[in-house]
Amino acid sequence: MSLDTIKQPVAAELETFEKRFRESMRSNVPLLDKITWYIVQRKGKQVRPMLVLLSARLFGPIGEATYTAASLIELLHTASLVHDDVVDDSNERRGFFSINALWKNKIAVLVGDFLLSQGLLISVKTGQYKMLEIVSRSVKEIAEGELLQMEKARRMDIKEEVYYEIIRQKTASLIAAACSAGAISTSPDDETFQKMWLFGEKTGMAFQIRDDLFDFGTDDVGKPLGIDIKEKKMTLPLIYALTHTDRSTRRHMINIIKNESHRSEKVDEVIHFVRQSGGLEYAQEAMYRFRQEAFDLLDTIPDSPARQSLRDLLVFVTERKK
Repeated sequence: MSLDTIKQPVAAELETFEKRFRESMRSNVPLLDKITWYIVQRKGKQVRPMLVLLSARLFGPIGEATYTAASLIELLHTASLVHDDVVDDSNERRGFFSINALWKNKIAVLVGDFLLSQGLLISVKTGQYKMLEIVSRSVKEIAEGELLQMEKARRMDIKEEVYYEIIRQKTASLIAAACSAGAISTSPDDETFQKMWLFGEKTGMAFQIRDDLFDFGTDDVGKPLGIDIKEKKMTLPLIYALTHTDRSTRRHMINIIKNESHRSEKVDEVIHFVRQSGGLEYAQEAMYRFRQEAFDLLDTIPDSPARQSLRDLLVFVTERKK
């Protein structure tokens, strides 16, 4: 199943969205215009705009409000990626130089601020105050999730329920915002909003666990192994492994992550430990559980090509190889 097939019910609308999104990035400041052009040229898989448009199509025809929702979500997502690269001191994004690598941190932070404020302005100009509330909630949760993760990384004492709270805020809240904003653009009904927020949240949780599994993967996933370990991020497979071992092994592994994660052979030792512990299988089961909960929510909505595509997209993001 390819993304081209999945986006079929909204393919024409996605093209319209892309033109509008490019317009929403325009600025009279030449430097800013140059940077936003660079961002547009290197856009990713467009999963979030696809989620907005498909969620809207579930409940009615796509109109102006839906395009506003898609632009709003994509501006927020792009802003968060630009800021993430500064926070993580990352020089690469999707195989290209990051904004901070090319133009330095100060400019990258300001570009992220510009994108975020553009999104907020679009919702105010078009009177989409419910969407403004949805996106503002998501921005707040992303920041809280990042800070919670940083705090826990220092102490390495993260429990499974705290991990779920971190990924719910950091990753799932934006996907929930995409699905619910799309839905309310064609059906301003509170029950619809709640259902699609939950669907997006479950989808986001499954998506993030899949991403965490790549760190220990045996496939060629297009992402170097052990990145999360080097960044001292506590992911579900690692939490499971540390919880289900003896005290001295746990202390040894935590010491490696805290003090020796710059040494590749030590990172390999942690990867091997997690693989042997059953942590990958445990995380995979959790991912499929969230996916099934998302399927169950979808099944309460009348069947349509858009519903089938959302189902296929959920399979795609949980079975992807990179």
